[in-house]
Amino acid sequence: MKLAVALRMLALGVFTLAPSGGHAFDSFSVETTVTEWVDDPQPAAPAREAIAIFGPFRVLSPQRIELVGSIETDTPAQFRALLRAFPSVRQIDMIDCPGTGDDAANLDLARMVRKAGIATFVPNGGSVRSGGVELFLAGAERRAEPGAEFAVHSWVDEEGLEPDDYAESDPVNQEYVAYYREMGMSADNAKAFYDLTNSVPHDEALYLKPSEIASFIPLN
Repeated sequence: MKLAVALRMLALGVFTLAPSGGHAFDSFSVETTVTEWVDDPQPAAPAREAIAIFGPFRVLSPQRIELVGSIETDTPAQFRALLRAFPSVRQIDMIDCPGTGDDAANLDLARMVRKAGIATFVPNGGSVRSGGVELFLAGAERRAEPGAEFAVHSWVDEEGLEPDDYAESDPVNQEYVAYYREMGMSADNAKAFYDLTNSVPHDEALYLKPSEIASFIPLN
């Protein structure tokens, strides 16, 4: 889904997840804000003038690009074209990524980023949400400044079903755990992170700090 944060916000303070059946893992506390999500995000202003644009990617220099927008079905092809034109790209600055309208395309793009050895970076004020978090994790190096924000939530399929509607062993659930393992998480952390992303419904969002992401996978 193409998602953005609505203005209505409910502050929850400290949110603790402890073993209780369903999505169970060791107790982990995060300071969170839960919001309702809506369509048609309003991207943050780009950092500076681009020398070329490929879909949501803006080329700042032959070595550096920024991402402003969602990942859609045609984004992997746009990224391949970008790499053909600028093969020396080494970093993606993730300025505003509200998510994806095509989960398969998003994971294809993420694997392209990892294969190319490209780093991901979220600056202060940068916002990475929903499927954008999977893309951030693909960085050969991952960096985020303290004022960066991340938001996760449950996915939903075309029939309106969410992860809890499927068995834990179902391939639709195991695909994401396997992806987190592929990106470098331990087996326990991959399971715990997937459980965390599914701890709120699809129409809400759980906000995480960079330090909280780093508790599952190292940031550089």
